Amino acid sequence: MIRVVLPAHLRILAKVSGEVELEIAGPVTQRTILDALEARYPPLRGTLREYGTLRRRPFVRFFACEEDLSHESPDAPLPEAVASGKEPFLVVGAIAGG
Repeated sequence: MIRVVLPAHLRILAKVSGEVELEIAGPVTQRTILDALEARYPPLRGTLREYGTLRRRPFVRFFACEEDLSHESPDAPLPEAVASGKEPFLVVGAIAGG
């Protein structure tokens, strides 16, 4: 089971509380996690990735095992700790301002 932590506003949109657990068949990558997340929670479609290109939205960041994976290939395998469910995959809303 893959554990995913969403920011509060996306938990509200998906109508979940706490961590989300997903079953992923095959390799565990950003793409497979986000595909499963959007399939299970359709209101999240378009909030994490652009509709047409499926590119990460500018103010959304992905972390795992204390590393920022936001600029990594979406098809790169995630750390074993995430794939085994020991560590969560974190979705973080970035903040910008002056």
